[in-house]
Amino acid sequence: MTDIIPFDQRDGFIWYNGNFVPWKEAKVHVLNHGLHYASCVFEGERIYNGKIFKGEEHTKRLHASAQLMDFTIPYSRDDLNRAKNELAKKQGIVDGYMRCFAWRGSDKMAVSAQHNKIHVAIACWPWPPYYSEEARRAGLKLKFARYKRPSPETAPTAAKAAGLYMICTISKHEAERDGYNDALMLDYRGFLAEATGANLFLVMKNGELHTPLADCFLNGITRLTVIDLAKKRGIKVVERHIKKEELADAIDAFLTGSAAEITRISSVEDKYNYPQASQTTLDLMYDYNQLVRS
Repeated sequence: MTDIIPFDQRDGFIWYNGNFVPWKEAKVHVLNHGLHYASCVFEGERIYNGKIFKGEEHTKRLHASAQLMDFTIPYSRDDLNRAKNELAKKQGIVDGYMRCFAWRGSDKMAVSAQHNKIHVAIACWPWPPYYSEEARRAGLKLKFARYKRPSPETAPTAAKAAGLYMICTISKHEAERDGYNDALMLDYRGFLAEATGANLFLVMKNGELHTPLADCFLNGITRLTVIDLAKKRGIKVVERHIKKEELADAIDAFLTGSAAEITRISSVEDKYNYPQASQTTLDLMYDYNQLVRS
């Protein structure tokens, strides 16, 4: 299977600072600022039937994330959109994943690196669904994470920045070691936030769809897409601060993200259980699949 090949040993090309570079030659120096100081932003995008889903929205967010990290990407949105489409075709990707990212280079190794060159790269590869159709319907087992999403006063929480995922990796690893699929994170105030790489939705007993207010974590593009799909079906969507105890008031729950797409949650620490998929979740799964492949 493709996913067992180390990512530095694959074949093909990576778009790197304006050129298509052979995959194995797309390298950076070990003393780059992005590695040592987490001055890196990125986007994870899906390719369906040869087309990048919401490509412009992802490119726009990449530029916005860079601004929040105090640097400017040296390629316009049109430049990046063109490069992404050319790369997907060059790689022959029908259904896959794309990673577009930017980071400060190696010109200066210190906290202050205002004049370091900004590098940009894009890679894409074949990628089946993160979870199988059966797994997405059956649902994931979650546990509460040890770490919380930080306050906007302590980190640029609206950016899709590498440093913000440090606690996600730790939390995901801890959950997996304990026999769970993922971790559910609270925010700095103790409200429900998100999983380690996906947004959270609750299907409430009154038929409404509730989702945590994205005021200290990423307002996902898939999250916004699902909200729009729900409203088109006449489902009331409520964005608010949600206490973790309110998981008991839901009849179903699911995660959304470019990787997760729409994936159910079957339980949270075996205290909150959702044994059956609601019709709301199934309808939104269907609508999302139709949209991305249209």
